[in-house]
Parts: sequence; C-alpha cells; structure tokens
Amino acid sequence: MQKLPHHYAACALSEPGEAITVSSPGLDALTTETPPEFGGPEGMWSPETLMMGAVANCFILTWRAIAAHNGVEWIDMRVDVTGELDRVERVTRFTQVVQKAYLVVPTGADRAKIGELLAKTETSCLVANSMNAEFVLETEITEA
Repeated sequence: MQKLPHHYAACALSEPGEAITVSSPGLDALTTETPPEFGGPEGMWSPETLMMGAVANCFILTWRAIAAHNGVEWIDMRVDVTGELDRVERVTRFTQVVQKAYLVVPTGADRAKIGELLAKTETSCLVANSMNAEFVLETEITEA
C-alpha cells in the first residue's frame, strides 16, 4: 500500500440537455444522468446509484483485505446495497444505507469468527465511513 494521503481524480462533462460523461485518467468513461426519481431517464447510472455501487464495491474490497489478513478462506461474496434518500433539516442526503452481504465459505468454516470479521468490514470501509448516514448490515453465510 502506498503512503497516505492518496489522491483520486475524476471529471464530469456535459452539454445542456445531454447525458454526463464521467471519466478518470486511465479508466473507461461512464455515462450518467439524473435518476428517474428526479425526472431523469430509466436505465442509466446516476450519482446516487454510483454511490451505492461504491459502498458495495468497498465492502467487498475491505472484506478481501480483512479475510486475507486473518487467514479466512471464502468462495464467493455478493453485497446488495440500498440507500434511502430523504430531506433532513432542509438538506437532501442519504439517511440510511442497508448492506446485505451474502458470503459463501468452505464447509466447516468458523462462522463466529467470520461474523466478527464481517462486522469489522462494515466499520472499516472508507466509503461508508465517508458518508453521514445510518448503516445497517445484514449477513447470510452459507457453506459450499
């Protein structure tokens, strides 16, 4: 890992009435738009869906690091994230984020230890820690 602080860059570009192109050096560009809830078209990424995607992605990346550090073997993980956007004190923001982590582990895995590490993952994710919302973690561990 590189020494902190780290720096990240992105750019958004648009013309009136057009979709927005989000880019970052060395990465494929994404096309985004206003979400349907605010009058935008269906079927496009928005800042809100990108944020929930970042939470889900960060959870898995954090889990990878924590599992590796603790010698935990695992087979597969899926994280579904839903965020509730509301208006609080005249500010529109995410007020609650529910993370549902589905983890498949080898038969005979130490479920108690894995549960503790999943809880640690929730509190260690930098994206979640950067948000002002209540976070709820639901987990389902199955063996394969």
